[in-house]
Amino acid sequence: QVQLVESGGGLVQAGGSLRLSCAASGSIFSINVMGWYRQAPGKQRELVATINSGGSTNYATSVKGRFTISRDNAKNTVYLQMSSLNPEDTAVYYCNINQGWRHGESWGQGTQVTVSS
Repeated sequence: QVQLVESGGGLVQAGGSLRLSCAASGSIFSINVMGWYRQAPGKQRELVATINSGGSTNYATSVKGRFTISRDNAKNTVYLQMSSLNPEDTAVYYCNINQGWRHGESWGQGTQVTVSS
C-alpha cells in the first residue's frame, strides 16, 4: 500500500504562484512515475505533469512554461511549482504514483487550488 499526502493548495490571485508538495509513504519501489493531475468542476480529470524516477518530465500543453515538476527521491516527494496562474488553473489537484502493472498506482486525496481574477 502507498499513501500520498498533498499540501500547498490554496487561494491565489491571477498571475501568482503556488507550490504543491506530495509525500509518498509505504511500499515505494525505485522505478516509478509520480505526477500531478487536476479536475475542475464539471470536467474530467486531466494530466498536468509527470516525472519518472530518472527525472524525465512530461507536461500538458496548457501548463508548459508555467509549471515545473520536480522530485526528491530520497524523500519520496514530488513538487509542482506553479507560476503565472490564471483562473483556468482552478481545480482540485491530485498526486499520483504509478509503479507499473505489478505494483499498481495510488492517488492522493486532492488539494484545492483556486485562482481569482
